[in-house]
Amino acid sequence: MYLVFGPFGNELQAILETTAIGRLLEKGVKMSVAANFFLVLMVLVSSVNAHCEVIFVAETGFIIQNKIQVNSNKEETWNVFTRQVQQWWPSDHTWWGDAGILTIDTHAGGCFCEKSGKKSAEHMQVSYVDPNNIMRMTGGLGPLQGMGMFGALEWSFNTNKHGTEVTMTYKVNGISPEGFTELAPIVDRVQAIQLNGLEDFVRANN
Repeated sequence: MYLVFGPFGNELQAILETTAIGRLLEKGVKMSVAANFFLVLMVLVSSVNAHCEVIFVAETGFIIQNKIQVNSNKEETWNVFTRQVQQWWPSDHTWWGDAGILTIDTHAGGCFCEKSGKKSAEHMQVSYVDPNNIMRMTGGLGPLQGMGMFGALEWSFNTNKHGTEVTMTYKVNGISPEGFTELAPIVDRVQAIQLNGLEDFVRANN
């Protein structure tokens, strides 16, 4: 039997009992308080600004994509993305509930990391950087890490007449006894919330 803890515990318990994630948890996958919280947020929040889409689902993984439009140029948007992640990334999407301890390195081999005292977590590893255009990260984001999933997360920044379009594409590989039909839309929704954080912060400060 899995243990539900953190905010919205009752709602999460009901969700987990009727989804593939719940069945995975019963088989030993554990989630932190923060992971529980952002899962519930994803399920309960009915709308987000980002355009989110599950592009592909297969037995061995899935591809999801989210897009936002901001009225700043690529350089400004890139700088906010890399240098101010602690201000736009949702705190409830972190392991220890504080986005202020997040950093994104801007070089290959770097880290999208979180540190809290002696505790630390690598959210993803930076594998490719073309400043103001593309950053590619690899790994399992959030609870996917503990589930043994691995993927490539690409952030692209493209200029258009309205400013900058930011596209977040995540290609995930792994094995799940329950498949990915239920899981893919959940991860897609979570990433929409994360990308919305960037959009809201840029708009509020531009």
